[in-house]
Amino acid sequence: MATEWATSRIRTVPDFPKAGIQFRDITTLLADARGFRKAVDELVQPYVGVAIDKVAGIEARGFILGGAIAHQLACGFIPIRKPGKLPYRTISQSYQLEYGEDCLQIHEDAIRSGDLVLLTDDLIATGGTAEAAVKLIRQAGGTVVAACFVIDLPDLGGAQKIRDMGIEVISLCHFDGD
Repeated sequence: MATEWATSRIRTVPDFPKAGIQFRDITTLLADARGFRKAVDELVQPYVGVAIDKVAGIEARGFILGGAIAHQLACGFIPIRKPGKLPYRTISQSYQLEYGEDCLQIHEDAIRSGDLVLLTDDLIATGGTAEAAVKLIRQAGGTVVAACFVIDLPDLGGAQKIRDMGIEVISLCHFDGD
């Protein structure tokens, strides 16, 4: 699963946002024209020819990837946002954080019943945000075809959590530890 071309373009920022965290920063990958193009191509490739109606990207780096993936797959894009960011009527899904609760929202008309949706974000760690996004898409009547990420942190179990929901998960690379 680990691919050197991707990991070599991802910056690790120690002790961000707090001591002991190794933050995996994809902005260096996005700034590299060839790396960004290759990342999008690799995330799109498994779904060429698959019936996908929408790509849903989780705020905020998932917007960058999701927009590019939706363009390549010639389908619509759905921004999954934090509360108060979308201008129209929304539906919500709460989820637990390490110290509290958060929420994701989409417009109530973003997904039609039966829409096939590809979920994307930059990284999957514990899987709480991705799990909430899957539940939100399902609540809206969509079916999550798969979830794709640039980075997986497999030791935190998020990808397996999404697989346990019956969803295929792909990532371009992984980093051991957290």
